[in-house]
Amino acid sequence: MLLTRYEPYGLVDQFNNEVNRLFAGNRSARKAAVERDWAPAVDICEEDERFVLTADIPGVAREAVDITLDDGVLTIKGERTTNRTEEAEGYRRRERMHGTFVRQFTVPETVNAGNISATVNDGVLEVVIPKQKKPQPKKISVN
Repeated sequence: MLLTRYEPYGLVDQFNNEVNRLFAGNRSARKAAVERDWAPAVDICEEDERFVLTADIPGVAREAVDITLDDGVLTIKGERTTNRTEEAEGYRRRERMHGTFVRQFTVPETVNAGNISATVNDGVLEVVIPKQKKPQPKKISVN
């Protein structure tokens, strides 16, 4: 079974962001619209015994990351903060995004939810999702 990205309102969010960009008259409003779109790059690798999800989250504190599994949806939330006083100190260009992010993925029923683990090392989040064997149908004899 495939591990896929879960976006129930993806098209609605995309439309909303485009409308906000269209009507954003000043620079700070456009900047706010872009910040809401920040999402870390994620790789998903399926191995025999587990899934390994790797996300680039440089500058995000370990304490600012929240990972939950609810009803077959793995959600990764976090926030990268910035020091706003830096803006007045001669920046000509700012490309590093900051703000909150949310990534959601649908996981198969065969994952072992009780043994999911996560680590952060050098700005890379690694979530290990172990698999368990799919329950086999049990034959019941009729007496």
